[in-house]
Amino acid sequence: MEPIFTPDQLAEIKAYSLPYYIRAAVNPFIYVGFLALMLGPLNGPFYRFAQATAAWLDARLGFLRTAPVSRVFLRALDTLWGEPGWGTALLFSLFVDLSLKLVTAPIDFYFGYILEHRYGMSTYTPLGYARDELKQLLASVFIVSALVLGLYGLARRLRRWWLVLGVPVALLMLVAAALDPYRSRAFFDQTPLEPGPLRTHLTELMARANIPFSDVLVEKTSVASNRVQAYFAGQGPTRTIVLNDVLIREFTEGEILAAVAHEAGHVNESQWPARIASSVALVAFLFVLDRLLRLSAARGWFGATRFADTRTLPLIPLLLYIVMTAAAPFSAAFSREREREADRYALRLTQDPATFRQMLVKAARLNKMDPEPPRWVVIKGLTHPPIGERIADVSTP
Repeated sequence: MEPIFTPDQLAEIKAYSLPYYIRAAVNPFIYVGFLALMLGPLNGPFYRFAQATAAWLDARLGFLRTAPVSRVFLRALDTLWGEPGWGTALLFSLFVDLSLKLVTAPIDFYFGYILEHRYGMSTYTPLGYARDELKQLLASVFIVSALVLGLYGLARRLRRWWLVLGVPVALLMLVAAALDPYRSRAFFDQTPLEPGPLRTHLTELMARANIPFSDVLVEKTSVASNRVQAYFAGQGPTRTIVLNDVLIREFTEGEILAAVAHEAGHVNESQWPARIASSVALVAFLFVLDRLLRLSAARGWFGATRFADTRTLPLIPLLLYIVMTAAAPFSAAFSREREREADRYALRLTQDPATFRQMLVKAARLNKMDPEPPRWVVIKGLTHPPIGERIADVSTP
């Protein structure tokens, strides 16, 4: 049986993976340390700087409060916030978020651009990389702004804000998968797969699996990466099969069918228990946050002078990080079992273990997957079984 890697390939993959393992070990200390500083000695200076900046902007842009269009928007924000000061709150939150990005920018650039280019995994041009980073930055600004103005504004006005906010968002999470086909299009172009044998055989495969879908799309990720990828996006009438153009270029038709068969295994999983659990967890998280905000206000923690004081904002990512880190080993173990079951489903659907094994081997080589990652990496939160285990589990005649 053909080995997964040659000695040279394995050495290269180990060298490529090692920095990521070091990052996984060090990142928690950087992230938690930064948030601790923002809740401690840097909280006051950042908040005073936000106050000064807000006053400076108000003095120079005060005319916007009487302009025909902007005054409607600004009055709506005043009403949501319930009192003066939303500008300071917004700027403080953005300063905190942008400061974290500045702290981690050299690390992110090394891993996102330098290391990926060094090992032939990235095809980003400097301009393309900068463009996508800007998109992510703008998305972050929008999310942080909505979080501060929405969550803190609502918390100041309603005692049971966590329930008023949590229930609608939880319900939205239940149907959010229907929006999946549209998210990645912000970064990559997608075009329908041309008519031909591959589309015909994919349609036949999905008919055997009894999975309806609306289209097969080719996602042009080769402008950024040499990784192969296939996935299902959306639900019901929005469900699409997405193949990236690297997969089309590098895999045979049989290997593409094997990859899609694995993803079809996830479609046939029971999705609702995990979605319901996530929605319930969100409401519980907001309730715990409400208790912490009230305790902070009562005891004057983090410089808070009242309930839902924006100076407590770093509490949210810190609490979320603690919860996610504690849950990661359990959710990852569950995810790994789902991946194993999806492999078994694909083998039953295709009845071609040799091609399925070859698909895994080729994906491991192209995506530089470590066949035997350190055990602590697996336990910490690896969502897929090590590729060496997956390949070993595939039996061939």
